[in-house]
Amino acid sequence: MTTRTARKPAGRIAFVGAGPGDPELLTRRAHAALTDADQVVYDRGVPDSLLSAIKAEAKTDAQFSPAEGAPGDVAKVLLSAAKSGLSAVHLVSGDPFGHDSVVKEVQAVARTAVHFEVVPGIGQAEGVATYAGVPLPSVRTTADVGDVTALDFDALAASSRKGSFAVAVDAGDLAAVRDGLLAAGVEPGTPVAVTGDGTGETQYTTTSTVDSFVAAALGFTGRVVLTVGTDVAERDALSWWENRPLYGWKVLVPRTKEQAGAMSARLRAYGAIPCEVPTIAVEPPRTPAQMERAVKGLVDGRYAWVVFTSVNAVRAVWEKFDEHGLDARHFGGVKIACIGEATADAVRSFGIQPELIPAGDQSSEGLLAEFSPHDEILDPVGRVLLPRADIATETLAAGLIERGWEVDDVTAYRTVRAAPPPAEIRDSIKSGGFDAVLFTSSSTVRNLVGIAGKPHARTVVAVIGPKTAETATEFGLRVDVQPQHASVPDLVEALASYAIELREKLAAMPAKQRRGSKVQGPTALRFR
Repeated sequence: MTTRTARKPAGRIAFVGAGPGDPELLTRRAHAALTDADQVVYDRGVPDSLLSAIKAEAKTDAQFSPAEGAPGDVAKVLLSAAKSGLSAVHLVSGDPFGHDSVVKEVQAVARTAVHFEVVPGIGQAEGVATYAGVPLPSVRTTADVGDVTALDFDALAASSRKGSFAVAVDAGDLAAVRDGLLAAGVEPGTPVAVTGDGTGETQYTTTSTVDSFVAAALGFTGRVVLTVGTDVAERDALSWWENRPLYGWKVLVPRTKEQAGAMSARLRAYGAIPCEVPTIAVEPPRTPAQMERAVKGLVDGRYAWVVFTSVNAVRAVWEKFDEHGLDARHFGGVKIACIGEATADAVRSFGIQPELIPAGDQSSEGLLAEFSPHDEILDPVGRVLLPRADIATETLAAGLIERGWEVDDVTAYRTVRAAPPPAEIRDSIKSGGFDAVLFTSSSTVRNLVGIAGKPHARTVVAVIGPKTAETATEFGLRVDVQPQHASVPDLVEALASYAIELREKLAAMPAKQRRGSKVQGPTALRFR
């Protein structure tokens, strides 16, 4: 009988284009290749924010390292991994075939029997031009130029006469590009836009002309995208990335780590740079007896209603359910009331639709205003379960009792003050390094001041509702923003609207008055 030696599983190689930098611009195929990779080598031009986003979703044992050496050296690293049965990826900015060095790597791999693929990405020049608001209907684009002497300036000059073009170069090469364009016959007054940190949180674009863009871009570092031609004039109407309401605002988000994510995502959509600082840590009750009895009561039909006042309360009850092997079916016959939409969404995530959510004021008072009094005939079970934090106020429980209900006010979780943030964040809070702070509860106000100090007077203070506003005022803070409805989406929307109003107010001021204005933040700085 013939025996065969087991072969190692075949590995594979992918050359993946990261696009211009924004992690959201990765294609679905690129995302899949990266999260499934065993080894990722990346070019130094790939932004840290994109790398961090990829590492957060990649295999726990995936190896990340910078691509070092000549194309042949990088190809050897990729081939070695693939021949060991691993999935290897070379991640590059823009599109893989926009780099001569990557083309050489692909050629080297193609000469072997190793399976490989090339995953296209949005070209750096085209992508950044779009984010800068410059359309390129007629474009001759060089996605990644390592050596400006290799540029065909005559072809670029011809493109500028027909329409516009874009090139991505190192900021230190801008003078050489200017000289090459002028020598090729490009008119000195041709419009130019230079964009740094393209598609990033701090993207910045300056507009000038061919003969003056080097001076206008003084201070730019790293890779920049140069767009040249008549289409640059469209930027005033089409610029969108840098014109988002909160663009460039550093916003402090003092919430628990689990809760901060949704708020930060909404802030980023408006252009803000959120900084999450946990002020509260959530811990189980000191003794589990109350919650054990509450869960047993739910299963036994002891309660007519469960009233949830926070996402943490929902999570605490479901964790207890999970401990006992229970699920949503054991809520049969129990009605659920939620203080707001965020809490209701947490309930829905477990497959249950709440019966009551306040249509108006999403607070204890708003919930009580819509909660029916107990009727002995219609409500044979007259008890309400109220699982809450250990520091919750008595307003809701007292109001339910006034309406004739018996209330089991149970401590579902404890909130404790988190550890102080790093010294640089504390200094930024006190010195006005943050443009805005968003408070979602009275405890976030108290705990932030306790662990980091009071925000500077120039920082815009946004609060989720009246109770939080009262606490902020008690601590000597000026409340600038409060939404009509107490929810995270409305809070972020209200801050964005405030920024728009601020921008319009500043734009209407005479230039001298703007310079003397006490209004702070990125919005004000754009007009100075």
